[in-house]
Amino acid sequence: VQLRAYGGGLVQAGGSLRLSCVASGFTYGETLDLFAIGWFRQAPGKERVGVSSVTSAGDTYYADSVKGRFTISRDVAKNTVYLQMNSLKPEDTAVYYCAARRGSLSPSIIFTSISYYDWGQGTLVTVSS
Repeated sequence: VQLRAYGGGLVQAGGSLRLSCVASGFTYGETLDLFAIGWFRQAPGKERVGVSSVTSAGDTYYADSVKGRFTISRDVAKNTVYLQMNSLKPEDTAVYYCAARRGSLSPSIIFTSISYYDWGQGTLVTVSS
C-alpha cells in the first residue's frame, strides 16, 4: 500500500496537532483493518523510534514517552489512521512517519521498524518552547 502522512507543523509547547496517515493502493478486497499501522518519529541526529501503533485487530500501543498525551485511531471507511497529539513538548520535535504491515503483528515487535513493509514520506512536527 501507499501511505501519505500529513498534518505536521509548528506548535508551541502544550499545544496539539493531529496527524493523518492516508492509505491507498489496496489490492482488491483489502481494507485498512487488515493492516497494522504504526507511527514512528525521527528527531535530528537520532534513530527512528516507534511512537504508537494500531494492530489489524484494533489494539493500540504507545511508547512510554507519549502515553497519556497521544491517541491513535483509525477510520476504515476513510482509509485513514490518526495520531492526536496533545500536551506537546519540545522533545516531540521530529519527522513523523506512518508505516503499514499486512496481517497480525506481535506486540513484542510492534515498534520495530523492520516489522513494517510500507512507509509514508514523513511530516515534520516542530514544538517550540
